[in-house]
Amino acid sequence: MISFLFVCIENANRSQMAQAFASLHGGAQVAAYSAGSRPSGVINPKAVAAMAELGYDLGTHASKSLDEVRSQAFDYVVTMGCGDACPFIAARHRRDWQIPDPKHLEPAEFRQVRDLIEQQVLALLAEAGVTK
Repeated sequence: MISFLFVCIENANRSQMAQAFASLHGGAQVAAYSAGSRPSGVINPKAVAAMAELGYDLGTHASKSLDEVRSQAFDYVVTMGCGDACPFIAARHRRDWQIPDPKHLEPAEFRQVRDLIEQQVLALLAEAGVTK
């Protein structure tokens, strides 16, 4: 099983959607997690709605801190826009995706960010050798 940790600032949008896509597309071959450098404590309702359009219930997720996963080692850690606010997490591979925070975007623009995240996750899964 290949482990992935997706990190953004609030763990309310980008990292949550990335975790969901890794689980959706990676299935049993993947252990996907997400966390935030300054977690908001809630999942953005826009993210829940955007993922519901694809049949995924993001409402079952919880916004969590990096402190909750710091003791784990991951195969891949992917940061998304948290920059210097992202403390070191042990990983065999590190990636930094420059993905805009969709928090204040209108639904159509939010979906564009969601779709970009899905494309990035699919490419990462392929790179990691995860097959359907």
